[in-house]
Amino acid sequence: MTKKNISADDSIAAILKAIDEVKGVDIQILDLREIENTVCDYFIICTGTSNTHVNAISGFVQKQVSKVIKEKPWHVEGEGNAEWILLDYVNIVVHIFQKHVREYYDIESLWGDAKITTIS
Repeated sequence: MTKKNISADDSIAAILKAIDEVKGVDIQILDLREIENTVCDYFIICTGTSNTHVNAISGFVQKQVSKVIKEKPWHVEGEGNAEWILLDYVNIVVHIFQKHVREYYDIESLWGDAKITTIS
């Protein structure tokens, strides 16, 4: 039995829908494909309003992506303190921040060469 190939667009759509359903805010997609030596193709970044909210976004993204496209993250980091949770889906990395941590690390500026799409 062969594994069904899932497009990045399908994965991104499932992730964005899950973030939106749990009321994640300030959602951005960073397209890293044109930048040399990157570890993935896309970053999806969003903000939660508290530890509980960040955990809820993370849990719902994992649940929905697993349900819709049958994918689980290769690695999850940061669930302990829930200030910055990273979900690594290999070609797509989801960053779920609390506002103060997102402002501090400002990864959008670190990856300033990326094409950034803001989701409203």
